Amino acid sequence: MDRLASSVREAPIIDKDGYSYLVHPISNCVPTLDPGLLREVVVKTIRKANLEDVDKIVTPAAMGIHISTAVSLMTDIPLVVIRKREYGLEGEVALAKQTGYSEGEMYINDVREGDRVLLLDDLISTGGTMRAIVEALEDIGADIVDIVIAIRKVDGEDALAGIDHPVKTLINIRVGEDGVEIVDEEGDGGLIEAGGEAAGVSD
Repeated sequence: MDRLASSVREAPIIDKDGYSYLVHPISNCVPTLDPGLLREVVVKTIRKANLEDVDKIVTPAAMGIHISTAVSLMTDIPLVVIRKREYGLEGEVALAKQTGYSEGEMYINDVREGDRVLLLDDLISTGGTMRAIVEALEDIGADIVDIVIAIRKVDGEDALAGIDHPVKTLINIRVGEDGVEIVDEEGDGGLIEAGGEAAGVSD
């Protein structure tokens, strides 16, 4: 993951009300997202994900959309985007999400009981959004086949606490005053068990 590793090391960090916020092309599309970086992340995601019998890719708006769209195009698996806007359609499910710097409601449409879903996102930091999504999908009765996240911040609270599913990541980082430290030096990311560290699973 040479491009991803290089890009997180070079990414600026800003303070948002005491929260160290990484500004990165994959998680913000700022600075400019290089197609080579996006391609690398998408290919690695496809290789790492369990795609067997997956009915739908599910991703939260907004920054999971570019990764998930590309994965959908390459795998022919339909895409469902969890929106921050309520549409009032039949079967719509609301969820409350809370991150390290914001909170609000999101809405899931067109995920039904028995659907086998692949959950994708760009970054996990506090885990508030992902926990809310997993809980909502479980309440619906969907089968979460796999969860893959491009970047995981491992500093601070355990982002995976309360997520009773294995979560795979492409790269794990620690953000400090001196910049970004890559926790897994080979950039594999591996399989992250809830409450644990990288298990070193390779492709």
